[in-house]
Amino acid sequence: MSDSGAPQSWHGTTIVMVRKGGKVVIAGDGQVSLGQTVIKHTARKVRPLAKGDVIAGFAGATADAFTLFERLESKLEQYPGQLMRACVELAKDWRTDRYLRRLEAMMLVADKNISLVLTGTGDVLEPEGGVMGIGSGGNYALAAAKALADTDTDAETIARKAMAIAAQICVYTNDSVTVETLATE
Repeated sequence: MSDSGAPQSWHGTTIVMVRKGGKVVIAGDGQVSLGQTVIKHTARKVRPLAKGDVIAGFAGATADAFTLFERLESKLEQYPGQLMRACVELAKDWRTDRYLRRLEAMMLVADKNISLVLTGTGDVLEPEGGVMGIGSGGNYALAAAKALADTDTDAETIARKAMAIAAQICVYTNDSVTVETLATE
């Protein structure tokens, strides 16, 4: 609770996903904040999973995100080549497991065929238009990516520009960006 008695806002990070031109890209900033203090500038919030066949990025509490990465990796081993099925199974666990229900994080995941948003409320959503953003600067990055999606700009450049714009607007986002890319064709 803040001094005013209102709950404190949960501030995370910025992750953006762009699917375009035979590639899917997930980019994330490196800032880790605790309240108004920047704890780390170069955290890696985007990573490959499933031997490089899946890429994922998280926004939220770091320990919670690592737990979700591990759980998703386990589901991908159980359902190889079936990202949607693995994500649905993870979402079921996330909603029903008492420990997992307390996790404060969101994830963007993608393979060569599908892009998904995973939330703690059990959502497994496919973004419209091939772009999505999550985290405290996610809407800024999403707006920038949508504006650039109809140009001749490639997916990675769109993601990097969207992240740069979000970093200029959101105080919980920096310009230390990690990018992972998969070919979709």
